[in-house]
Amino acid sequence: MMTITFETKVWENDWELVLKTSRLEDLVRRCNHQFNNRILYINNVKNPLEVEGYAQRLIDKGVIDQFVHVHEYADAALAFFNLSKEKLGKGYYYSIAELVSIYLTETTYLLHFSSDTIPEKNISSNWLDQGIQVLEENTQVKVFNLTWDKKYKEAQSESFDQNPNSYLGYGFSDQMYLVRTSDFRGAIYEEINAASERYPSYGGELFEKRVDSWMRNHQFLRATYKHGSYLHQNFTKNPLAKRIAIAINYPTFLSK
Repeated sequence: MMTITFETKVWENDWELVLKTSRLEDLVRRCNHQFNNRILYINNVKNPLEVEGYAQRLIDKGVIDQFVHVHEYADAALAFFNLSKEKLGKGYYYSIAELVSIYLTETTYLLHFSSDTIPEKNISSNWLDQGIQVLEENTQVKVFNLTWDKKYKEAQSESFDQNPNSYLGYGFSDQMYLVRTSDFRGAIYEEINAASERYPSYGGELFEKRVDSWMRNHQFLRATYKHGSYLHQNFTKNPLAKRIAIAINYPTFLSK
């Protein structure tokens, strides 16, 4: 039986916008899917009890099923994947929430959205079913994602094959991914590929860089959806807009 988990994460600089507004509710709704579990990962916040309170409100409202504090499982996740803070370097801070999520996920599939990423409005209602289908039909495809920021020509140019719904090629982003959980629960995070050096150096040996190396080394593919996009905008780069959005409960900010 196929099962699927939805997960996203918050940290100090974005938890208020995600949890004090309709942001997370909108994100889950636009997935248009009955998930077996909907999890919020809380990482690196100054006042965990305050964040918990707002997360619990979303549980009570039926938006999510549970929240997890990343630090409680960080050591266990690193040990499971034969990693350490030293191996990840600066990448630890950009990677640990994703690694903990994969470590804890028990469902067949895992759908991840970063907190500053959301499917566009009016996206096809069956996009996630189509993503699951491509993963079911082709074991060489290890990740499915929507096209990023409506850049369909760019997505096509980065591919070398396609099917009716997806462009096929290399690449990986932690902004959004659908994966078979079992594929990502192995010792895959210590591989190196020269093409993966394109990731920003400030991130060190971060999660998405290591996944990209593993996929390229084994000619594993990602499928990028042709008929719908996710939208990404870094909240922390516009703190005034973030404060205004919280004050008016978000609808004019990142709601396209």
